[in-house]
Amino acid sequence: QVQLVESGGGLVQAGGSLRLSCAASGRTFSSYAMGWFRQAPGKEREFVAAISWSRAITYYADSVKGRFFISRDNAKNTVYLQMNSLKPEDTAVYYCAAEASSRVGVFTYEYDYWGQGTQVTVSS
Repeated sequence: QVQLVESGGGLVQAGGSLRLSCAASGRTFSSYAMGWFRQAPGKEREFVAAISWSRAITYYADSVKGRFFISRDNAKNTVYLQMNSLKPEDTAVYYCAAEASSRVGVFTYEYDYWGQGTQVTVSS
């Protein structure tokens, strides 16, 4: 079992930056692929970024490529999402997720554990 707790969300002006953190419990964190997803009001949850357990593989949604960066510190059981050049359309609840396999998924159904989410609001 893995428990995930996100933090770092908040209100920021367009063009600003935020760094989200996701702290994981469990001794097998380093063997899980990790992902970030987001859900805006009235929309489906969508993929943002993912990283393999070794950090060798990262994937990004086209909408955030070049602006967002995912990283992880296996010693701290934490995954991060650095978000730069934020836009109002980035406003959403951001969720951290863990995938108990060697794959690095981009779909919600591929992930086994989810955090409770953290709100990110970007004002224009």
